[in-house]
Amino acid sequence: MRSGGILRALCGAAGLAAIAACTDMPSPSTTPQARPAGLKPPATPPDAGPSERSQILAAHYARVESGLIAQGLLRTGGGGVDTPYTDTDLMRNFEAIVFHDEYARDRGLTPADGRAGGLRKWTEPVRMNVEFGTSVPRAQRDTDRAMVSDYAARLARVTGHPISANAGSNANFHVLFMGEDDRGQAVERIRTLVPNISPASLDLFNNLPRSIHCLVVAFSGNNNDYTYRRAIAFIRSEHPDLLRRSCVHEELAQGLGLANDSPRARPSIFNDDDEFALLTTHDEELLRLLYSPRLKPGMSFDIARPILTQLIAERRGGSS
Repeated sequence: MRSGGILRALCGAAGLAAIAACTDMPSPSTTPQARPAGLKPPATPPDAGPSERSQILAAHYARVESGLIAQGLLRTGGGGVDTPYTDTDLMRNFEAIVFHDEYARDRGLTPADGRAGGLRKWTEPVRMNVEFGTSVPRAQRDTDRAMVSDYAARLARVTGHPISANAGSNANFHVLFMGEDDRGQAVERIRTLVPNISPASLDLFNNLPRSIHCLVVAFSGNNNDYTYRRAIAFIRSEHPDLLRRSCVHEELAQGLGLANDSPRARPSIFNDDDEFALLTTHDEELLRLLYSPRLKPGMSFDIARPILTQLIAERRGGSS
């Protein structure tokens, strides 16, 4: 399981938060003892490398990735002749993924009650920026920056919405690659980005199990619970290549408004079965529909249904 769907959490005056997966980061349990007089402190190597805990996590995720691939999962082809879907499937999956949540608002991993909500999306340009924990090697940083930049360009093409990477201080969508050894840095950075984040939301960055691989938090404005204005994605740096890419694909797309997972969605990364690692042709259709100007933030599915029917029919007919 890469991701735990999206949790909705109240985030102080910042409005709505949508959270999807995280990492367990325990606090130190012992107090350092005083050094005997006359002893010199041990020399600290300039780069001690990852801690034992980080190495254990990296080995665990390498086994997870290998096991999934051996089962024929984590497919990267985007779907094919063995994964057909109809217009009815697309409509059903759009309803499940866009208008529902997997977890209850501000209640951690408590399952949602199944009631539908309003459509959520960005209306202003999405400006992504990548940041790294100090434990992430420089060579890996170059690879990750390029991956996010390429994916942001793809999301922009698919949605027709302005989405860019390398926004620097002007970013409103922060992509954090951090490991177990960067726990304190990650928490402090999130506090800086969202000073009024709720304790319940921040605690998720500390205490989720290792089965939850990555996380995204999307915040709305104070007076509109349906228009996103800021997001934070958290990607574990211990992941091997394919799990790392799968986290980027899923969390960045979920941060655009594809909030839920559905066991019936196929071919899709918004399904906890891990069949697909990367954004599929089906998922691209979901994003195109979501970012149609005819679908407005806050719109219910009943109101959106006839618009969706028309949009899907136009798409099948070759119209834009």
